[in-house]
Amino acid sequence: MELKFKAQIIDSVSFERTLVRISHQIIERNHGTENLCLIGIRTRGVPLARRIAANIETIEGVRLPVGELDITLHRDDLSETPDAPIVSSTDIPFDITGKTVVLVDDVIYTCRTARAALDATMAIGRPARVQLFCMIDRGHSELPIKADYVGKNIPTALSETVSVKLEEIDGETNVSIFEKA
Repeated sequence: MELKFKAQIIDSVSFERTLVRISHQIIERNHGTENLCLIGIRTRGVPLARRIAANIETIEGVRLPVGELDITLHRDDLSETPDAPIVSSTDIPFDITGKTVVLVDDVIYTCRTARAALDATMAIGRPARVQLFCMIDRGHSELPIKADYVGKNIPTALSETVSVKLEEIDGETNVSIFEKA
């Protein structure tokens, strides 16, 4: 399946501005940073969580713990995958019990990744609460899950794909829409 570029919807400057806004919202909603931690959903959620942690450190002077979550074995479509799944490591070097965990992901689409992340998080410990941030909410949820923090809502057609690129992984930071050709 070929994808045809349709439009860039967020450039690197707007992207960073959005992350700073979200960082402020996380602090405000949680009345500060006490018992707060960030967990990035692999792959692009991890650098996003690190960027938010750096913003919060600049704003509040507190460095939040950041973990990395691999949801592969918690996916509900695992039995539909013909090949063996590629499992990365989960790295959460702190106790999440009793904490407010902010799960961080790049795009929310069907919400199945978010559900798998909730399952994976609960398998690790029992947080006081779990919140969800996604940079892009493109609609089409199949589950009753809604992000607490959204960088940008971008209603999309089913024939479209949203691509989030991050400097740490892709060598550039932006968000674009592609159409299936």
